[in-house]
Amino acid sequence: MSDLLARHRAVMPNWLSIYYDEPIEIVGGKGNRVVDASGKSYLDFFAGILTNMIGYDVPEVREAVERQLATGVVHTSTVYLLRGQIELAEKIAKLSGIKDAKVFFTNSGTEANETALLLATYARKTDQVLAMRQSYHGRSFGTVGVTSNRTWKNNSLSPLNVHFLHGADRHLAQFKGLSDADYIKACVDDLRHVLATAVGGDVAALIAEPIQGVGGFTMAPDGLFAAYKEVLDAEGILFISDEVQTGWGRTGSAFFGIQNHGVTPDMMTFAKGLGNGFAIGGVVARGDLMDNLHAVGLATFGGNPISTAAANATLDYVLDHDLQANAAKTGALIIDGLREAAKRLPIVGAIRGKGLMFAVELVDPATGGPSTALTARFMEETKKAGLLAGKGGLYGNVLRMAPPLTLTEAEAAEGLAIIVNVLEVINAEVVSS
Repeated sequence: MSDLLARHRAVMPNWLSIYYDEPIEIVGGKGNRVVDASGKSYLDFFAGILTNMIGYDVPEVREAVERQLATGVVHTSTVYLLRGQIELAEKIAKLSGIKDAKVFFTNSGTEANETALLLATYARKTDQVLAMRQSYHGRSFGTVGVTSNRTWKNNSLSPLNVHFLHGADRHLAQFKGLSDADYIKACVDDLRHVLATAVGGDVAALIAEPIQGVGGFTMAPDGLFAAYKEVLDAEGILFISDEVQTGWGRTGSAFFGIQNHGVTPDMMTFAKGLGNGFAIGGVVARGDLMDNLHAVGLATFGGNPISTAAANATLDYVLDHDLQANAAKTGALIIDGLREAAKRLPIVGAIRGKGLMFAVELVDPATGGPSTALTARFMEETKKAGLLAGKGGLYGNVLRMAPPLTLTEAEAAEGLAIIVNVLEVINAEVVSS
């Protein structure tokens, strides 16, 4: 065991998991590659859990941060005017498509989701909230309450009264084989039944990820949330789209994930990639909802000058270089290649994805059941081959990958080749054993 790993284990909580049998320390990065302390280079297909959205050592971002640092002002707080915060809010409000939108900045997706839940429950004067099965919305008290994944829930206590819906669980026996239209109908029927049986009085909101991150990139079929929203609107229930992982063009087919469903929500939450590694999150919501709170509020570090300098530069880069289109192009290359390879690989249970957000589900070919052992093996082998991937899923058997939106076609082909080769090696071992 390395000295650094021993020190980590001595002072960090044991539930703070680290990838790999021999964990790595990343000490350098350029473009879409990183280097560990031993000097080994990796093509990064996980991007700091979807956070280094436009790669590493991007001049435009670095220079924007350095300009702000050179002023000597790292922090002042929201009791003063913050030019960078205002400029960023103007951009996000316009991009959101939400009418009369206003923006509140936080430090993370967890804080953003907490804020959205506060706005919704205050506006509707109820603690009842709808969320999706298999969801993940953060690690705080309130966001754990709307998280539906036992691996990430330490207890059942919650400040909210939560009811969970179907919509991203087509692997269940009752939904297998259904067309998109029939699955959407079944899920809407379930929503109506929940409202008729499980709730008491008004419901504040539905909070949902257009693509479930920790859930293993499971997703509702396009159009489900539009069908849900017809029911929600009739009841006055607000809709919160958690765009922490799906925002800023990552899905390729839309700038925000919920737009794939033809829906404009009442609120969207965001974080992760916006700062390209600098901590920033927030909520963009209808102005009447944002202005509705009667108490004074602030976020001490939310929207600070350094993070907003990085975020403004990152968002400008995404728009100026049309990285949404790049995500569509390079993502299709990878997803199509994975689906073609999966036809001959019994260990692959499913390929899922949109744009540069894709997943490989690994199963035991003999039983069809989830295989965490194969997932662990994949992680070790791709590390050896020079590729960083992530893992997750409800059963822990999903490889989830989301490279920077700046991924080139050559890098996409390189990464695809590594993934397919590793899957072929593992598959051959399993089939022959």
